[in-house]
Amino acid sequence: MMRPMHGSARYVPNMEQVSEWGGGASARARRAADGPRSAPVAGGTREPRSAPVAGGAREPRSAPVAGGAREPWGVLGPKGLPGLRGLPGLGAAGPLAAVCPDLVRFVAVARLEHLSAAADELDAPQSTVSRGIARLEAAVGTPLFDREGRGLRLTRHGRAFLARVQRGLAEIATGCEELRLATDVPGTVALGFLPALGAAPVPLLVSWFRERHPQARFQLVQDNAEGLLARLRAGEVDLCLTSPLPDEAGITTVPVAREPLRLVVPAGHRLAARERVRLTDAADEDFVMATSGYGLRRLVNGLCADAGFTPRVAFEGAEIATIRGFVAAGLGVAVLPPSPVPVPGLVDLPMDEPSAHRTVGLTRVTARTPTPAVADFIALLEERAQECFGAGSYTHLT
Repeated sequence: MMRPMHGSARYVPNMEQVSEWGGGASARARRAADGPRSAPVAGGTREPRSAPVAGGAREPRSAPVAGGAREPWGVLGPKGLPGLRGLPGLGAAGPLAAVCPDLVRFVAVARLEHLSAAADELDAPQSTVSRGIARLEAAVGTPLFDREGRGLRLTRHGRAFLARVQRGLAEIATGCEELRLATDVPGTVALGFLPALGAAPVPLLVSWFRERHPQARFQLVQDNAEGLLARLRAGEVDLCLTSPLPDEAGITTVPVAREPLRLVVPAGHRLAARERVRLTDAADEDFVMATSGYGLRRLVNGLCADAGFTPRVAFEGAEIATIRGFVAAGLGVAVLPPSPVPVPGLVDLPMDEPSAHRTVGLTRVTARTPTPAVADFIALLEERAQECFGAGSYTHLT
């Protein structure tokens, strides 16, 4: 053991000395024989330490400042060091106690300057805290505390180390909290969907989910079918509501709903008075189509090919509302899913073709395990698909 320096015994990180750290019987006997200790001042002499006051507490100690003088502990001492409950996840049951327990014990002892008080705050046996400090000092290769009477004081190296440990624990605690928020219910659901689904189905689903989990958050992304699939692969979204259903390795897709497709014509059009039509009835019309990359464009091209003609595309649009607006202006006809609300100036005509529908699917990356929030959202969609998408919904997603 090193020689006492200026009257204070410096602890050497030796696992055999844990019993002395922990306040074992032999250590208590030696401290009783030594009598009261005093704190060092300039010149190596000592001044009396503060005596206990009412309730067993002690008067405030002081912290070193320039020139070796001391000022109240409010700057650097126990009241100036953040407690374990000041950081998320740093309590006795928090994740930091499992991730880096010895560093948590070090911060507690540094703040409270007493093993038993630190053990109480951590809800841990005093011997466990003692062994943790000894392990840490052995790992860093230098003493971190001086023992003064029944208390402990940070060494110069210990104080420098503490500042870095506090910053590191704060970062780790923040990371643990971010992970908790991302994986707990309520958490975050990143959902991509076709623009056409933003009018009714998606707002309903989000509203229902928020009724269950008011604190849940959503990251909502609208894109075409190709864009949604790219975002899904890149991890930008957890789930996609898309059409047509992708068929590729590593992607799991389950059908959610089957939407009928209608021939949309302006009011007053030659076909507007009919109850039903065949797509060939519009073969000579100008078409307003979804832009390339949208699944709807591929579906309509396929329907027209099956009917034996190539549509004459007059205009393209990325939004169904835009396409409907162009049709209402008399600039062409379109093949679209039904509108959730009637649109003035337009007539939606049912089509006789059996294939005149599109299937909407819920898509995710197969290898990614859904977070609790995402899994609960999938379950909600399965429960309420019919309310959301109507009679054409699928009632089972698995």
